[in-house]
Amino acid sequence: MVTKPPINRTNDYAFKRIFGSEEGKEALLGLLNAVLDPPPEKLLAEVELLDRELDPKYLLDRAARLDILARTQDGTIINIEVQIANKYNIDKRTLFYWAGLYHGQLQSGQEFSQLHKTIAINILGFDWFREDERYHHTFHIREDRSGEKLTDDLEIHFLELEKAKRLKRRPQNTLEEWLMYLNNLQGEEMEAIAMKNPGIRKAMTIEEMFYKNRLERRLYELREKAARDEISMLAGARAEGRAEGKIAMAQDAICQFLEVRFGHDARDLQQAVRHIDSLEVLNRIINRIFKAASLQEARSIIKET
Repeated sequence: MVTKPPINRTNDYAFKRIFGSEEGKEALLGLLNAVLDPPPEKLLAEVELLDRELDPKYLLDRAARLDILARTQDGTIINIEVQIANKYNIDKRTLFYWAGLYHGQLQSGQEFSQLHKTIAINILGFDWFREDERYHHTFHIREDRSGEKLTDDLEIHFLELEKAKRLKRRPQNTLEEWLMYLNNLQGEEMEAIAMKNPGIRKAMTIEEMFYKNRLERRLYELREKAARDEISMLAGARAEGRAEGKIAMAQDAICQFLEVRFGHDARDLQQAVRHIDSLEVLNRIINRIFKAASLQEARSIIKET
């Protein structure tokens, strides 16, 4: 009898499949309630998924950003992002994407009063707050002296998986159960947690369905390879400690996107990117290129930058 390999639950495709599908809403609600910890009378009972399924044309894009976007019944926007490799910019990335979601709610002519609370949840595969062993940090905008909130509209969470893994004890609350799940806990201990946590039980049921589907396993494996390539590239650039390594890494990320998004039609653009030797310029392109909806838009971004 062949033993099936455990699924990496923070793999882009697997995470999206488990938490970002209609059948996975029970799992998503369980995770959100564990992170946000609302009072019993305000537990989330329903969310609307706002994002689409992971498009296969992005499966080889090492720089693709994994996120799940949902809206609660009261209009609150919630974005979940998983970042496994430390790119040393998670604070700025979080504010950038939060701001986009917040102001993106308004259409032309609408009043500011129509803006809804926006929550960012970051699941990190590395230590970001190095001086603090707490695995969960929550941020709001507060007055420096009194601690009074300016507004409740901004809420940002960071969950650090490595710190949860270092607890070396049984989970003491629902959030710790979810962190053990995301840390790929297997076997009898995971089964025992699932027995009393219906959201995790649902997630593991989806895992079983996922494993039996040959196409889904193939898409999952493609994302695993892309993630390994990205981590290796980042590690190599840091080990070299030279601007050349960072420039090559940025060029590769842009060219990889152009290849999987636009194919042969973007070969001339890839050549143009290979001739850009300014890391500052390449970083500006990276900040914009992944939003390009057409080849012409990609050309404009590279030319203007």
